[in-house]
Amino acid sequence: MAQYFAIHPKNPQPRLIRHAAMLVREGGVIVYPTDSSYALGCHLGDKTALERLRRIRGVDENHHLTLVCADLSAIARYAQVDNQTYRVLKAATPGSYTLILRATREVPKRLLHPRRKTIGLRVPDHNVVHALLNELGEPLLSTTLMLPGDPLPLAEMEDIRGRLEHVVDLIIDSGSCGLEPTTVVDLSEGGPTLVRQGRGDPAVFGLAA
Repeated sequence: MAQYFAIHPKNPQPRLIRHAAMLVREGGVIVYPTDSSYALGCHLGDKTALERLRRIRGVDENHHLTLVCADLSAIARYAQVDNQTYRVLKAATPGSYTLILRATREVPKRLLHPRRKTIGLRVPDHNVVHALLNELGEPLLSTTLMLPGDPLPLAEMEDIRGRLEHVVDLIIDSGSCGLEPTTVVDLSEGGPTLVRQGRGDPAVFGLAA
């Protein structure tokens, strides 16, 4: 059965954050809050955890997973970012955006889109995520907490616990996160392309909703 931590959304308890990071390093799959909705996460270097995450989410290797990063410098390590793209990213982060970019060699091949060699990256605006990422010292491999057949992400903690407490290793409860997933913008081919309209305003990228 999953462990359950109630972590304050503004002032995360350091002891619980350290324990959560330990579970991730040990190969655990966790449910955690973001600035758009709850998400599933695991260690970016753990193949077994990656396979579990994909099974829970019901997606294959063609589905873009996301590296959730602490800041813009982490994005630049894992993605090819030119000066123009950097300026755009600086205006959009932190925020409710997932950005599709060409990956660098720092990204394990099993995490890449098999044909395009791209990766999703994001810097969320949520204190719990930032505390967890700072404790880990590296990005968290992640995907929206939307289970197979569901039209929207899971949002109510009662539902999350009822459906996932025997499937994941940790559930972090930080209150309501909302139902809207991130806005997805593809920056891998030069100019921005809106892939999915979500919580983030695409006008930051010069795009219409």
